[in-house]
Amino acid sequence: MKTTVIIGGSKGIGFAITKELVATHKVVVISRTAPELEHQNLKHYTCDVLTDNLPELETVDNLIYCPGSINLKPIGRLSIEDFKQDFEINVIGAVKTIKHYLNTVKKGDAPSITLFSTVATKLGMPYHASVATSKSGVEGLVKSLGAELAPTVRVNAIAPTVTNTDLAAKLLRNDKMIENIKDRHPLKRFLDPTDVAHMANFLISEKARSISGQILEVDCGIVNFKL
Repeated sequence: MKTTVIIGGSKGIGFAITKELVATHKVVVISRTAPELEHQNLKHYTCDVLTDNLPELETVDNLIYCPGSINLKPIGRLSIEDFKQDFEINVIGAVKTIKHYLNTVKKGDAPSITLFSTVATKLGMPYHASVATSKSGVEGLVKSLGAELAPTVRVNAIAPTVTNTDLAAKLLRNDKMIENIKDRHPLKRFLDPTDVAHMANFLISEKARSISGQILEVDCGIVNFKL
């Protein structure tokens, strides 16, 4: 049974991935709060990746970094501190985690690293200057690390569109906003966290053994279709 480490695996998309994998993987969740789930294959470490020391682990076959931010403001209201905080969460946290576990990951069984981007890096959406900037950094990290770590470690990212999590609650706070977001997507829906978890499960599996350096859009058609 492979060991999959999920940073931020107690809420939102990370929790959906935890639930998706826990029956078939040894899952180690590293997060500030414990997941509301108990399972013999699940172990939790309380840790803030940005400020605390990460736990030492003997085995890491798959590393998934889920923390992110949705900091949507006009550029005039975005402070330099906003940009720094988003970069810390999305990029520095991922880099810190990868550097800490990389030697262990390299010894893993068909090892992989999975990060998270956003459709906003491709679409050019208003009010997304800070988050799109930091997530573009994530995409650059995926490309560079994928090349550097080949053929031993596969590195990919998932770029979801709006996903029904607490992080996106402001975007989905009433029926009108929900319908507007659905209408913007060619498939007339947005994502449930399980949609993203299915993609993560695929990316770390043997079925994806030929995929590395990719940004996989789970987007209900919004990036590539104009209807």
